[in-house]
Amino acid sequence: MQKHNVVVEVENVSHSYSKGSGGEFLVLDHINLTLYEDEIVCLLGRSGAGKSTLLRAISGLVQPTQGQITMRNTPMTGPREGLAMVFQNFALFPWLTVLENVELGLEAQHIAHEEKHRRSIKAIDLIGLDGYESAYPRELSGGMQQRVGLARALVIKPFLLLMDEPFSALDVLTAEILRADLIDLWTEGQLTIKSILMVTHNIEEAVLMADRILLFGSNPGHIISEIRVPMAQPRNRLSPDFRALVDSIYEKLTSKEGQHAGKGSVFAGMGIGMVLSYISTNILQGFIETLATVYNGQADLPTLSETFRINDEDGGILRTAETLQLFRFCELDGAEVRLTNKGKEFATGNIDERKKLFHDHLQTYIPLAARIRSVLDERHNHSAPMSRFLNEIEDYMPDESAEATMKAVISWARYAELFAYDEQAGKLFLES
Repeated sequence: MQKHNVVVEVENVSHSYSKGSGGEFLVLDHINLTLYEDEIVCLLGRSGAGKSTLLRAISGLVQPTQGQITMRNTPMTGPREGLAMVFQNFALFPWLTVLENVELGLEAQHIAHEEKHRRSIKAIDLIGLDGYESAYPRELSGGMQQRVGLARALVIKPFLLLMDEPFSALDVLTAEILRADLIDLWTEGQLTIKSILMVTHNIEEAVLMADRILLFGSNPGHIISEIRVPMAQPRNRLSPDFRALVDSIYEKLTSKEGQHAGKGSVFAGMGIGMVLSYISTNILQGFIETLATVYNGQADLPTLSETFRINDEDGGILRTAETLQLFRFCELDGAEVRLTNKGKEFATGNIDERKKLFHDHLQTYIPLAARIRSVLDERHNHSAPMSRFLNEIEDYMPDESAEATMKAVISWARYAELFAYDEQAGKLFLES
């Protein structure tokens, strides 16, 4: 492509966050990518790989510590006109109506009231919310709220749309409908947008939507490889080509190349610095039970993704398998996942036997859990503020990852009865 077709160019970008105890935590390492007109590009990888940080750097909300980002050949030094962003959490103002939330996107452009109203109504109609202009967010479903967020982004007529896991907080069916509607608007040329750059950890979502997929590794965030998606829209997730591409991406993300890529493990950090994804024990148990009873202890991840349908908000199929591998209840070999002997023992155990196994493996294989239990054992009152451990792990990871990691360990420890947590007091303690 010619240079004038370039929308965004990221050149040798790295970014670090300051640690609480001094020093720097490297989140992105020498990222290079070019985004052209008339394409959708997905940044695909597990949580904590720096994808959202890169998206914020491209939006101008974060200034990278190294490298340069140019948009239409102009260096980015902060937020600029012509781009819009859609977030995972809708980011609507609850005291404003649908129309007022959408009109808010035009406030900075100082557009006359009549024109602002006309453009907002058009955006609301385009995104399928005609008749809901006077409704408040609390009166809308999650899918409808995300449509409002999308209308607010489209109303400014951006040439670049940035999307940070925009469908991950929605149920499976709602997300599917909204993805299809957006692709229809894109392919029919009803949008002013020239390019879309989207962050996701959902492999099928990336294959459904993207022209190109950039696979991210972690610790620090770096691009493993680029995958082009040659299939025309709309795409059929049951077609052999689609399934083959999904399978190959699972292979890349679970292979030694995808897990290590010369720069660290699939779980960022070591010891108590290991970044963890919050996945409920109900999901973990359900995964083991399904694998044991339906698939005789072994299956490939794409098949499990189709039949088990874990929501993104619950961790996703790959992250669930990775977490169970960390616990030594499963083993990953490419796109294949199989139960270990202990995993099979867990699947056939009663409630008490399962808790005992989970307790033992949590304390043995999750260093932060063992660290917390050790401190609580040593203290005379067997309690400690949660912030004491949160501050400690923030030396190894960004604040957002530290909070998710603590949430995961606390949830698992409660189930295993390794230690308890008083949320109101903010204290971890041993139950008598």
